[in-house]
Amino acid sequence: AKRLILTGQGTAWHAGLVGDYLMEDLAKIVTECTYASEFRYRNPIVEENSVVVAISQSGETADTLAALREAKEKGAMALGVVNVVGSTIARETDAGIYLHAGPEIGVASTKAFTCQCVVLTMLALYLGRRRHTSQQVCQEMIEGLCAIPDQMQKVLDQSEAVKKIALSFCDRENWLFLGRGYHYPVALEGALKLKEISYIHAEGMPAAEMKHGPIALINEGMPVVFLATKGLQYDKVISNIEEVRARGGHVIAVATEGDTNIKRYSDHVIYVPDALEPLQPLLSVVPLQLLAYHAAVARGCNVDKPRNLAKSVTVE
Repeated sequence: AKRLILTGQGTAWHAGLVGDYLMEDLAKIVTECTYASEFRYRNPIVEENSVVVAISQSGETADTLAALREAKEKGAMALGVVNVVGSTIARETDAGIYLHAGPEIGVASTKAFTCQCVVLTMLALYLGRRRHTSQQVCQEMIEGLCAIPDQMQKVLDQSEAVKKIALSFCDRENWLFLGRGYHYPVALEGALKLKEISYIHAEGMPAAEMKHGPIALINEGMPVVFLATKGLQYDKVISNIEEVRARGGHVIAVATEGDTNIKRYSDHVIYVPDALEPLQPLLSVVPLQLLAYHAAVARGCNVDKPRNLAKSVTVE
């Protein structure tokens, strides 16, 4: 494939954004991630040797299905990343990968997001191994993936600590979620979860984008969640944290275990185990899901069936 087009809606689109980073980082394939609802209406250019990857938990998302059909009509090979076996997207693709996440009952997607990211990681490694990625890198990534379940449990064990943070800020009507690199999609996902089940307005964006306007929103006591694990852009994230603190924002940092330095800059810290940077979203998203859950419970919201939402969006 010369080009990959990852497409989906909502949480599936956020997983696609993680996949975008993975494909270019590990497989060295030109990749774009696009909203399915926008893709079909812009008369997209789909070259020969393009592959479209439709991401959908239900496999029935109307916009994603329409984008898939549009790309196929223009000659793209079609892959599906879906959870529901035998769903429409699964039937209409040339090949695909099932998530095998089991039924996801809650409307807000959680375990499907995790599985989508894992599947896209495995696909990136598979393609990368056949192109440029060394066996050593692939082996390290696979070992890292195998360690994720136990590491994730360590994050879940901190649920009570996250609950205290959620209770402190569940009455605030505006939140900001900021991350860089692989953590930009996680920031978007954290904001979406808070909106979906807690009915709190939240924005997710790249941390560097804050200076280009949104910093005007920050006032005394506004909760700002930073994804600040150790990585290539750690120092830049610390700089962004200082900018928020200087304007009275209340910083909640998701940081790497053992990072005591972060406490100097943050009001609250939630620690996650260290992982290879491409795998870090699998761990960093969990505290954000817990934040949204505990805030929703505190506000008396139905976390499984949020208002105005359906599990499978089968209309455009």
